[in-house]
Amino acid sequence: MFLGEKGVIFMNFDFSQEERMVMETAREFAVNELKPIASEIDRNHKIPEDVIKKLSKLGFFGVYVPEEYGGAGLSFLSYVLAVEEISKACASTGVMLSVHNSLACSAIYKFGTDEQRKKFLPILTSAEKIGCFMLTEPEAGSDVASLFTTVEKKDDYVINGNKIFVTNGGFLGYGILFATHDKSQRHKGISAFILDLKSEGVRLLRNEDKMGIRGTYTSAFALEDVHIPKENLLGQEGDGFKIAMDLLDGGRVSIAAQSIGLAQAAFEKALEYAAQRKQFSKPISSFQAIQFKLANMSMRIEASRLLTYKSTWLKQNHKNFVVESSMAKTYASETAVYAAKEALQIFGGYGYITDYEIERIYRDAKITEIYEGTNEIQRIVISKMMFK
Repeated sequence: MFLGEKGVIFMNFDFSQEERMVMETAREFAVNELKPIASEIDRNHKIPEDVIKKLSKLGFFGVYVPEEYGGAGLSFLSYVLAVEEISKACASTGVMLSVHNSLACSAIYKFGTDEQRKKFLPILTSAEKIGCFMLTEPEAGSDVASLFTTVEKKDDYVINGNKIFVTNGGFLGYGILFATHDKSQRHKGISAFILDLKSEGVRLLRNEDKMGIRGTYTSAFALEDVHIPKENLLGQEGDGFKIAMDLLDGGRVSIAAQSIGLAQAAFEKALEYAAQRKQFSKPISSFQAIQFKLANMSMRIEASRLLTYKSTWLKQNHKNFVVESSMAKTYASETAVYAAKEALQIFGGYGYITDYEIERIYRDAKITEIYEGTNEIQRIVISKMMFK
């Protein structure tokens, strides 16, 4: 339970049988299918197609999309549990699923017409096409209202501009695109569209060579006189900023779940290593300095998980969860970086070697403090709400 504006609100964190089954299925897949090839995914900068096909058969490309649109029709908590388990083995695969579900599928399901849902969602939930979110630009990151990508309304909508840091962009599937009708109107002039990335005028400039989550595409695009049919407008003209902010609220919960998976992986590896590694004729787990590191990691992971489950519960029960999602994302991402750093320190020199995987977890963890709204922006959101 927690104390809300209208008194005590009770939350039940007992998982349903269905949710437990999803978690166990995701864990089994992560251990058997992803963990053995996670380093290979990192080296090759690519998630194998057979992994995507298997995840699709398990229903992970439309976890909480209703069955009538091709999804699994499960709870949002089921999705959060799946992202945590998948990310524990491979953060690249975790964020691919996160963006596809929470930003692409959610955009169409929540803001699309029934015709749009029937047309696009079955293609996304079957992983025939992978979804992405096309918001960030070279001059518009945290300041979303400063978009330079323009839209002109003619027979179709005509788009010109550039987009960067597009997770999943290299799959050339469907993008949720944001563009402005009038820059002087800032956030009031932005609209959202469903874009087929194989449309004429869409040019993939590059897939970035990144420090971490190297297995997933992070792409840059040029858009030159790209025609989008009028029926691909999401919501009404001018709704784009509102749509983007709403989707990112849910996306932050996904990143919190990914962060917990990374932190848990680092903790478990450090715990196992500390029990086996001997110095001064005894396991290093017997030294208080190591014990304190592990205790702090465990406490922070558990606190992150509770914050994430709280924001999940609020979203699932249609309550305001803006502050809670910001808190969960910020605390969990900083816990992931902390746990990875401490785990690497426990491993010592071995942690710096790729064979032990801690260095990959460390590299993967850092981005969670940056994407889906930097932690600095999250603290602005949290502090502003304190004074309302």
